[in-house]
Amino acid sequence: MGYHARKVEMSYEYASLLSKKDQAYQEHQKFIQTFGEEGNFIAIGITDSLFFDFVNFTKWRSLCSKLSDIEGVENLLSVSNSYNLKKNSTERKFEIEPVFTDTISNQNQLDSLVAIFKGLPVYRNILYDEDSDVYLLLITVNKDKMASKEREQLVKSIQKECASFEANRGIKLHYSGLPYIRVVNSIKIKKELYLFSGLALAICIIVLFLFFRSFKAVFFPVIIVLVGVVWALGMLSLFGYKVTLLSGMIPPLLIVIGIPNSIYMLNKFHSEFARHGNKVKALQRVIIKIGNATFLTNLTTASGFATFVITKSDILRQFGIIASLNIMGLFVLSLLLIPIIFSFIEPPSAKHIKHLNNRFVNKIIDTLILITRNYRKWVYVTTILIIGGSLYGITLMKSSGYMVDDIPESDPIYKDLKFFENHFNGLMPLEIMIDTKKPGGIMQLTIFKKIESLEKKLSEYPELSSSLSMLNLFKFSKQAFYNGKEKYYKLPNNREKNFILQYASKGEENVNLLHAFLDSTRQVTRINIRMKDVGTKRMEELYGNFSADLDTIFPAERFDVTLTGSSVTFFRGTQYLLKNLFSSLGLAIFLISLFMAVMFSSWRMVILSLTPNIIPLIFTAAVMGFTSIPIKASTILVFSIAFGISVDNTIHFLAKYRQELKATNWDIRQSVILALRETGVSMLYTSVVLFFGFGIFSISSFGGTVAMGVLVSLTLLVAVTSNLILLPSLLTGLQRLSTTKAFKEPLLHIYDEEEDIELEELVIKK
Repeated sequence: MGYHARKVEMSYEYASLLSKKDQAYQEHQKFIQTFGEEGNFIAIGITDSLFFDFVNFTKWRSLCSKLSDIEGVENLLSVSNSYNLKKNSTERKFEIEPVFTDTISNQNQLDSLVAIFKGLPVYRNILYDEDSDVYLLLITVNKDKMASKEREQLVKSIQKECASFEANRGIKLHYSGLPYIRVVNSIKIKKELYLFSGLALAICIIVLFLFFRSFKAVFFPVIIVLVGVVWALGMLSLFGYKVTLLSGMIPPLLIVIGIPNSIYMLNKFHSEFARHGNKVKALQRVIIKIGNATFLTNLTTASGFATFVITKSDILRQFGIIASLNIMGLFVLSLLLIPIIFSFIEPPSAKHIKHLNNRFVNKIIDTLILITRNYRKWVYVTTILIIGGSLYGITLMKSSGYMVDDIPESDPIYKDLKFFENHFNGLMPLEIMIDTKKPGGIMQLTIFKKIESLEKKLSEYPELSSSLSMLNLFKFSKQAFYNGKEKYYKLPNNREKNFILQYASKGEENVNLLHAFLDSTRQVTRINIRMKDVGTKRMEELYGNFSADLDTIFPAERFDVTLTGSSVTFFRGTQYLLKNLFSSLGLAIFLISLFMAVMFSSWRMVILSLTPNIIPLIFTAAVMGFTSIPIKASTILVFSIAFGISVDNTIHFLAKYRQELKATNWDIRQSVILALRETGVSMLYTSVVLFFGFGIFSISSFGGTVAMGVLVSLTLLVAVTSNLILLPSLLTGLQRLSTTKAFKEPLLHIYDEEEDIELEELVIKK
C-alpha cells in the first residue's frame, strides 16, 4: 500500500456534481461538442485612470506580450490587442487589423487610436467598463494543460509576470475566472492535506498521553492509524481515484476516527488488568467483550460514509467508498494489533492504570450518576424544551449554494470576483444554444431579430453581463461596411445582410470568427453571457425566468433551445446533490437501525438508542437555522457523518449495560450505573479526541470544510452529552418497558468468559 500511495495524484479536473445520465449534464456536453469549452479563460482586471497614458499603455502592452509567450496561453484579448474590421472593396472582403499598431511613438498617435477604439461599441462593457476606468484582459488557456499538474506552473507563470507589472506600475491587478479559481483552490487543498493530517496526529498524541500517561499507549495506536492512512492513500491509487477537496480530508478523518478504537480497547485492557492482574485474560476480554461492540461501532461509522455511494456524484462516491472501506480496515488493524502488541510487552504498571482513578473524570461520572438517579424529570423536561426550540430553528433554515461558496469573504479570490461582478456583472459562464432544426436556418433576418429581442430581454437582468453572439459580429461588420461609422453599429437589413455575408465569408480569419458562434451547417448558434455568482436560490428563480423568455421568443415546436453553461450545471448539480444527500442520510439512519436491531434484538431498544442520537442532529439543524448557515452540499454531509460516529457511544454503553444485567441478576438501575462507570470514561476520552479532531477543520481556507468541522464537533458534543445523561435516564426511568427479554438474548452473542476459560490456563505459549 505504501508503494501505491506514492503514486496517488491530485485531481486537476472539475468534478461535476451531476450524474452523467442527467439531462443538464448531457446538454452541457452537447454544447462542448458543438462549440468547445466555455469559460476556459483567466480574467485580469485593472482600475487605472491613466491607462491610456503613453508610458503606462506601453507597459500594459509589454505585459500582454509576455503573457502571450507563456506556454499554455492560447489566446489573449485586451484593449491593447483589440482588432478592427476594414472593408476591402477591391477583393470584397473584410480585413482584420489591430486597432493599436506597433508603430505608436507618442501620446498624440495613441490618443487618435483611442478615439477609434472607443468608437467601436462591440468592445464596450466587454473589455472595459465605460462608466469607470476599469479594463479587462482575458487569457484563453489550453484545456489539456488545465487538466494536468502543469496547470499550477501555468498559473504561477501568469502571476509572476503580473506581479512584476504591479511592482513596476505600483498598481493592483485583480484575478478571476473558473480555471484560475480551481487552480488556486487545488494548491490550498494540497497544503491543507498535510496540515490537517499533522494537526490530527498531534491532537491524538496529546490526548492519549494526557489520559494514559504511557508512551506505549500513545506510540502503538498512532502507528496503527498511520498504517490505516497509508492503506487509504494506496487504495486511492489502486482504485484510480485522485485527491479532491473531499478525499483530501480522508487521512485526518481516519486518524480522528481510528484512535477511539484504541482508546476503548486500552481502557478495557487497563480496567481488566487492574481487576485481576492477568495480562492475557485482560487482552482476551478486550477481544471478546469490546470486539463485537467495536465492530458494530465501526460498521455504523463506515455506513455513514458508505451511503454517499448512492449520490452518483463521482467526488462524493469516491469519498464514501475509500472512507468506509478504510474505517473497517482500521477496525481490523486495531482488533488484531492492539492485543498482539500488548501481549508481547510488559504489563501496565500502577502508574499506567492510575488514569482509571482520575479524580476529575470520576467526579464527572459521579455527577452523571447523580443526575440519572435523582433528576430524570429535569432531564426529560430539558430535552423536550431543546427539541421544541430546535424544531422552530429548523423552520429558519435556508438552502443556498454559491460557486465560490467555500471561499471566505476575506480571501483575495472572493474580493476579486466581486470586483468583476461590480464592473462587468460577473464571470460565471451562461450559454444559450439555439437550434433551428434545419441547415442554414440561422442565417435569416427573422432569426436575427428574434435573437436581438432575446438579448434585449436579457439585458434587463442586473445579474447578467452584455451578451456576445453572432449579432455582435454582424453589427460590427455593418459598421465596417459603412467605413467604421459608429451609428451603423446595428443589425443589417435583408439587402445589406447579403452584401455583408459576402464580405464576412471570405478570408480564414473571418470564417473562424463566424465559427465561434455558428456550427458548420449554420443550423445552430450560441449566445454567450457572463453572470454573477448569485447562489442556487436566486439561480432557480432566474432559470425559470430565462426559460419562460426563451419559450416566448423561440417556440418549442420550431426551435430546440438549450440553456447551459457552468452556472446552470452547478445550480442543477447542487439541487441534485442535496436531494441525494437527504436520501443518503435516510439510508444511514435505516442501516444503522438495522445493525442495532441485529445486535440488540429489540425494536424498543433500537428506538431508545436512536433517540439520544437523533436529538443532536435536530439541535445542529436548529443552530444552522438560527445562525443562517445554509443547507448546501458541505453542511448536509455533517448529518450522515456525525450520526454514524455518535451512535458508537450508544452501542458501547448498551453492550456493557447488557453484560451488567446478567451479572446483577437483571437489576436495571445498578446495571446502568456500572455501565456508566466503565464506558463513561471511554466515552469522555473519545469525545475529546473527536471534538478537537474535527475542530481542526475550522481553520481551513474553505468555508465548506470549516462548516463541516464546526458542525460535526458541535453535533458530537451534544451527542455525547445526550448519551451520558439522556440514555441512562431513559433506561432507568422506563425500566421494564425498554429492557425486555429480547434484549437479554441478542443475535450477536457476547460470551461470558468466566464460564468458558480457566484463569490458570491463560498463559502465552513459549
